Parts: sequence; structure tokens; C-alpha cells
Amino acid sequence: MKRLSKVLTCLVVLAILIENTLVPAFAKNNDEELARRISFRSIGAGALSLLVWPGIGQAVNSQKGDKVLTHAFLGLIPPYRFWSCYDAVVDRDGGYWEGRI
Repeated sequence: MKRLSKVLTCLVVLAILIENTLVPAFAKNNDEELARRISFRSIGAGALSLLVWPGIGQAVNSQKGDKVLTHAFLGLIPPYRFWSCYDAVVDRDGGYWEGRI
């Protein structure tokens, strides 16, 4: 029974990831640069940031070491995983706090 609940939880998380990444592909997107940056690699990086540990997705996307370490450290705060996942999916360079977040 525990295994079934773990499988169902993983499927729900995967469905949420797919829903959040595929919807912009069908909607009219005025930001063409952002649309070009989302790829299968960045979607996988986002999944790693959400499911394994924040910072891994930024490392997969070849971000700077400061950004990877900051995401890994802030991953101790559970809600931060969602932000790190988004940041990895859109393969965003820079950001707040001198490009670390």
C-alpha cells in the first residue's frame, strides 16, 4: 500500500510539472526568448531541482557556481524547491541577489 501511494504521489508531481511546462507552449507567448529557452533538458533540470535537490537543476543548466550553491543552501527551506524548479525550467540567467536567485 505504501508503494502505491508513493507511485501515485510521483505521478501527481509529474502531472503538475508537465501541466505547468506545456501550457505556455500552447498559449500565445509574447516573450519569444523565454519560449526558446525552455527545452527538454531544462524541463529535466527543473524536475531534478524539485524532486532531488535545488541547485542540481542549475548545475545541469551550466549556471555559475554561486547560483548553484545558493539554490542548494536555500533548498533547506521546502517551498524554495518550487522556485528553484521554475528557475531551472526556464533556464534563467541572473536574477536577484547578484544573479544568485
